[in-house]
Amino acid sequence: MTTLKLYLMIAAGGASGACLRFFISETMLKLLGRGFPFGTLAVNILGSLLMGVLYGLIEREIITVSPAKSLIGIGFLGALTTFSTFSMDSLLLLQQGHFLKMVLNIVLNVTVCIFMAWLGLQLVMQKG
Repeated sequence: MTTLKLYLMIAAGGASGACLRFFISETMLKLLGRGFPFGTLAVNILGSLLMGVLYGLIEREIITVSPAKSLIGIGFLGALTTFSTFSMDSLLLLQQGHFLKMVLNIVLNVTVCIFMAWLGLQLVMQKG
């Protein structure tokens, strides 16, 4: 597969994932309101489930790594939610017996990313 075809597949998957993310987020907002980020939670849960299914299908050789990983894993699920990748990385560390690395991955991703989001907001909100 050429590099151009690979990028086009990722782009097509990404566009689809982004549209589904918007649809789910808007639907959850209409159904459950703004009191909790249910849309984000829903796409993170769905994306993590689908990432696990994708990797399972690849492991069982039901589908091949390429182009499925590029189209679905990187493009579609990457645009739907990167939480799916984080979840799969954590699970793989656990399956490989790296419990402390899994905990570190979880703690760093959650705390550092929340801090960085806060920092980015503070940088933009600074007066002067």
